[in-house]
Amino acid sequence: MNFTIDREILLDKLSIISHGLSVKSPMKVMEGIKIDVTEQDLFLTASNSDISIEILVKDSSLVIQESGKTVVPGKTFIDLIKAFDSRKITFFLIEDKMLMIKADRKEYRINIMDPNDYPPIDFVTLENPFKINCLDLKKAIEETVFACANNNKNPMLLGVNLKNNANKLVLTATNSYRLSLKTIDVETYDPFEITVPAKSLDELEKVLESYEESLPIELYLSKNKLLAKFNDVLFQTRLLDGNFPDTSNVCPKEKDMKVIIRFNKEELQTALNRIAILSPVEAAKEKEITFNAVVLKIDQNYEVELSSANVQGAGKEIIIPIDTKAYAPLVIGFSSKYLLDALKVLSGNEVEILFIDGAKQFVLRSISDNTLTEIILPFRLDN
Repeated sequence: MNFTIDREILLDKLSIISHGLSVKSPMKVMEGIKIDVTEQDLFLTASNSDISIEILVKDSSLVIQESGKTVVPGKTFIDLIKAFDSRKITFFLIEDKMLMIKADRKEYRINIMDPNDYPPIDFVTLENPFKINCLDLKKAIEETVFACANNNKNPMLLGVNLKNNANKLVLTATNSYRLSLKTIDVETYDPFEITVPAKSLDELEKVLESYEESLPIELYLSKNKLLAKFNDVLFQTRLLDGNFPDTSNVCPKEKDMKVIIRFNKEELQTALNRIAILSPVEAAKEKEITFNAVVLKIDQNYEVELSSANVQGAGKEIIIPIDTKAYAPLVIGFSSKYLLDALKVLSGNEVEILFIDGAKQFVLRSISDNTLTEIILPFRLDN
């Protein structure tokens, strides 16, 4: 194996490969990057328990003198290439025991692993892919994945559910205390339902950050895998096995809403960040639903008050909403963290919060975007 390539081009591809790299694996070879050089092409591969990534490197700077394959220690290899300042770098094997890296007056050798020990990866290559725009997919992941559970007895809550039907792709994420629901208009395609691990979608979103918004992405589905194909990248993830909870009745009907408040999003975020400083952190340790607990009150004059208190002090402030439609006074306690997380992904300058009463889940939505709905479960207020 012997090839030369522009350092910046290689670094760009390695930044993608790094998202599929195993940090700690019982198989040491899986902590490496597989380099496969054919007579005309260069392939890079990395895989862990959830994700596998393969990149075909195409660039005019790539000059192949000899084909071959090897596996290099992933993190060490990436750190070393980052540390170089040369424009061109040459790689070649020494007796299939070491990889020589030469650039200008620099010369490094790193130990390699046997490529025959690297397990073969079966990338899903079926016909009839589901197609989606890069921007739509990135935005949908950002708007839902944060609501997944971090640790839950129901493993299905560790992922985002994707359901396609009637030209609508619906993404749902929940941890039982909050829910994010995103709808995207798509082209006609056979109905399907899958649940993708949140960590995998997080990594996919990071990979897509450097790509053009208009980039088309092809999704290939199998029984237990999802493959995203774009440009010369194959990004494959395992799917969660099981039935995602039925959340069709979680979103309250608008006719049942007794209080609808329209806020300036930035003003509400600022007030929540401030009032959460004095939230009861001890209570948050007991149950996730009470992280940074705050109380919202609407009195008979329809003033909106936020308050919180802990052993160090207490605070309250009045917020002037843009509009209020209230048919009854309201007192409700909720996690300000959950509300802030939801506000962060809602677009536009104005948002609506819709309440039934102080004991039932409430809804957040943007005035300018009806494709995203955020739902939060309140906690019980002691009398």
